[in-house]
Amino acid sequence: MTRDDRRSAPNIYKTRIFPKYKSYTLRNFRNISQIRANFSEAELFEMEVVGNVLPFKANNYVVDELIDWDKAAADPIFRLTFPQKNMLRPEHYDMMASTLKRTSSKSEIASVANIIREELNPNPAGQKDFNVPVFNGRPLSGVQHKYRQTVLFFPSQSQTCHAYCTFCFRWPQFTASQDLKFASKEIDTVIEYIKSDPSITDLLITGGDPMVMKPKLFEHYIDEILKANPPNLTNIRIGTKSLAYWPYKFTTDEDSGLLLRSFEKIINSGRHLSFMAHFNHYAELSTDVVRLAIKRIQQTGAEIRTQSPLFKFINDDPKVWSRMWNEQVRLGCIPYYMFIARHTGAQHYFKVDLERAWNIFRKAYQDCSGLARTVRGPVMSCNPGKVQVLGVTEINNEKVFALRFLQGRNEDWVHRPFFAGYDAGAAWINNLKPAFGADKFFYEDELSAIYKEKIAVLSNH
Repeated sequence: MTRDDRRSAPNIYKTRIFPKYKSYTLRNFRNISQIRANFSEAELFEMEVVGNVLPFKANNYVVDELIDWDKAAADPIFRLTFPQKNMLRPEHYDMMASTLKRTSSKSEIASVANIIREELNPNPAGQKDFNVPVFNGRPLSGVQHKYRQTVLFFPSQSQTCHAYCTFCFRWPQFTASQDLKFASKEIDTVIEYIKSDPSITDLLITGGDPMVMKPKLFEHYIDEILKANPPNLTNIRIGTKSLAYWPYKFTTDEDSGLLLRSFEKIINSGRHLSFMAHFNHYAELSTDVVRLAIKRIQQTGAEIRTQSPLFKFINDDPKVWSRMWNEQVRLGCIPYYMFIARHTGAQHYFKVDLERAWNIFRKAYQDCSGLARTVRGPVMSCNPGKVQVLGVTEINNEKVFALRFLQGRNEDWVHRPFFAGYDAGAAWINNLKPAFGADKFFYEDELSAIYKEKIAVLSNH
């Protein structure tokens, strides 16, 4: 960063030493002074029990800048990052708690953790079984291709984050179980795959979080892509929580300039760069450094789109969403998606019923200007595709959910409205049944055929 940059920047350059990243895990979280001041030994043990099943990591920025310790356990960012007892079902909690009380054997603890994890739907929406493409006679490791235009790439160096969200649907990426992970170092093969399919226009670099990798490594991936120059690749996306969890990556980290230059390379190649920023609460937009980081990313020519799932205890209030979307627009970001918590991990703890989710979205949407109404929701990213809940209505004296696909495994499903019978407790598409006495949704036969074809292909490799 130049002296002129610092002169015009917010007070972070004038009032404090540039922070160095420090992570907190089960190994050292008891050293956090705010934790010791606010929680009992019994509560710390509860965190350890849950953290041995659902991965836990926080950092000094989250702890010192984002959490309001005056309300500690009720703070939404605390719930977003620190384990809570009820994130495990009672039988799973008791299984791990008794194990920790009985033994200190890491292998035995890990074995019990893996038994529990297998019961938590570790790879939802077909991402392990049905989203992995086969190329040149073998499954393409570290890649998912669910929708025609978009390929997801999971660099092996990005299989972690600056901090872990307690809700994360990709939590298996952060465990020691290799069977549950996606990862790849083979960027050349990924490029070949993109070139082989002219319908692919978008590459989403994801993880974990690709912004945890060293900028030099990220630059290498980008350089290889740009050197190969796939003619069909017009958009590159980066899926990341880094703006919320470590904005210094783009401001005062010593190699932040190199990272931003990589963004500029993408733009200068004539491609569009979308920085897909995950913000779950307006508190994550409240610091000087995140506002500066947003500005610096935008100065490269990249566009920042924002998205978040809807969660109980964190953001299940329309005022939280409208405030967050309005602030994002003010900062030049584009609200993109409100998701519904996926059916994995601690979904039972965070879930919001579909009808309530729709009402939260609707009320928040009403409280925003048209500039924020780019956002789409509430959306379930499920096996057949991205399904939007349009609302609850009544047709022929039957109360129903109105739904539509925003994305589908078959693109012909997109924007086709369909209806499910009303269920006040439904929180995921698996809880819904077709309306009007139908025995299946319109897409189910074709979805089964897609699955059978995929299984046949994978079984041969």
